[in-house]
Amino acid sequence: MTSPPLLRVIGISKQFGSLAALQNLSLEIRPGEVVGLAGRSGAGKSVLIDILAGLQTPDSGSIFIQEKQLQWPFRASSYGINVIHQEPQLAERLDVTSNIFLGNEICFPILDKVLQIPNQRMMDREAARLLHSLDVRLPSLHEQAGNLSSEKRQMVALAQVMSRPSQIILVDDPSSLLSLPYQERLLDLIREWQKNQIGVLFSSQNLDHLFAVTDRIVVLRQGQLVDNCRTDAANREYIVAGLIGTADRQQRTPVIWALDSYYRARKQAETLRHNQTLLRRDLAVQDSLNRQLVEQLADQVKALDSANLALQDAQRRLLTEREQERKHLARELHDQMIQDLLSLNYELEEMVSKVLQGPSIAPELEDIRSDIRTLVEDLRRICRNLRPPTIDSLGLGAALNSYLHDWSSRTGIEMLLEIDEKFGRLPEEIELSIFRIVQEGLSNIRKHADASRAEITLKHTSPRMLLISIADNGIGLQNSFNLGELGESGHFGLLGISERVALMGGRLHFQNLSEGGLIIQAEIPHPRVTPQE
Repeated sequence: MTSPPLLRVIGISKQFGSLAALQNLSLEIRPGEVVGLAGRSGAGKSVLIDILAGLQTPDSGSIFIQEKQLQWPFRASSYGINVIHQEPQLAERLDVTSNIFLGNEICFPILDKVLQIPNQRMMDREAARLLHSLDVRLPSLHEQAGNLSSEKRQMVALAQVMSRPSQIILVDDPSSLLSLPYQERLLDLIREWQKNQIGVLFSSQNLDHLFAVTDRIVVLRQGQLVDNCRTDAANREYIVAGLIGTADRQQRTPVIWALDSYYRARKQAETLRHNQTLLRRDLAVQDSLNRQLVEQLADQVKALDSANLALQDAQRRLLTEREQERKHLARELHDQMIQDLLSLNYELEEMVSKVLQGPSIAPELEDIRSDIRTLVEDLRRICRNLRPPTIDSLGLGAALNSYLHDWSSRTGIEMLLEIDEKFGRLPEEIELSIFRIVQEGLSNIRKHADASRAEITLKHTSPRMLLISIADNGIGLQNSFNLGELGESGHFGLLGISERVALMGGRLHFQNLSEGGLIIQAEIPHPRVTPQE
């Protein structure tokens, strides 16, 4: 039986003058459910969270906590509702420990709780434990909150929520103030809250974060709830369509590329900033390390420029390649298959004449049968290359096993395939894309690697992330390797892999192995795996 909702919102509306911030919005959150809140700036996400936290009063509508209707104003923490705001809400002149336990102090048990005296030592010890679990280092627990950086203040606010009993946690996109490691820690915390049956409403501009931890995604546009879908049933393109309010794929695609470029650049910048923070701890080599950071930044800018140029050419080149593929297929069928069939037809005509004359035609019949078998095998090979038939009935694992066995026999390159034991069926388009990535990777090995051995690995790094590794013992990549220049030199295999991975919302990494050869790693998101029976 489905558990009753922890939080039920019915018909919430809020108007600021002539601006409708929220319009007749309704939603539910159940125990252990993480609901993502997506929307462009000004869509009404923060207004909704402030209303649920009791900080604003709606013009109309109702809120129920475990079927009990709330009346404004109310104190959210008394109902087990805690909030992580975009900007940390701390008492600037109080120290770190006092902020963490503000309104929730740990006290000595005196006179059956009639008289409450805070236990400072126990609060300091618990505050230190919470901050250590978040990997937050502070000079002192008695430092005033107003003296901390924005990031450290946000982490203190997060520790404050962790110190309180919660049944619902509202997360209002705090990651803009957090570096990459602390963003990952926040996502880990949301997963822990989910396991502990705490309901979470997670507002974020970062679609990767929403797809990483949510069960459902609610899309707001101009104060209205325009979509409420299961995360496993949606993809980035679908959510972007709701955000921008268009079903036109040509209009959505530039927005998706822009989001990808923005978050990729932001992640790189955050990584550089985190590295800079770590490097500054060693003051003895600060000058040389700063020079390294400048060089890294220059390399990143150069790589982004190359990637942008490649993206501009992608659509035009994909159309050209599709026509070339059709042309190649037509030529192969015409020049080989049709000519062979015509040849067989002529032979059969000669046999008809011979039959009329009476001699034995057994040898000629055997030759024709052999030719037909060869022809059938060639046709099967062409069909397999166009689309592996086993992938529909038996799945990706069986299709890869069959293809790799045939590929190894044709090329003489030793092949090893390793797949997770619990690897299940994925959506058809994802299985086909993974198959094509492996195909293109092996084609690159055959043409350029000069390898004697190759290894394919498919394993899950999380319930929604799949890591594809393609490794060989060949010559590897040149030090001057530039993905953006491959198209100009006619090498479309690695570029095709990168584009497939990008279109699936994944990440791609190339690296030469120390013992020789190259490893290509693609990490792609997908709905939760359905285990095979």
